[in-house]
Amino acid sequence: QVQLVESGGGLVQAGGSLRLSCVASRSILSINVIRWYRQAPGNQRDLVATISSGGNTNYVDSVKGRFTISRDNAKNIVYLQMNSLKPEDTAVYYCNALIIGYAGALQNYWGQGTQVTVSS
Repeated sequence: QVQLVESGGGLVQAGGSLRLSCVASRSILSINVIRWYRQAPGNQRDLVATISSGGNTNYVDSVKGRFTISRDNAKNIVYLQMNSLKPEDTAVYYCNALIIGYAGALQNYWGQGTQVTVSS
């Protein structure tokens, strides 16, 4: 099992930056993939960025070049650095941990989310 706690959200003007943090209750090296999702009001929860235990990263096209996912293994923290923010980035951002267990069983864990609001 793993608990995830997000922080770093807030209100920022368009063009500004925020850095979100996701603190895990266990070594992030033991987690196969950590992902950031976001959900705007009335919308589904969408994947934003991923980082694997091996350090591979992926981004949705709409944030490429603006967002960077990274991690601090010693502190068990995964970050999402968000630059050049746009009003359409406004959403609740969630951290997700995917653990592939015995016989390929998938375990998904979620944080409580942190609100990001970008004003125009």
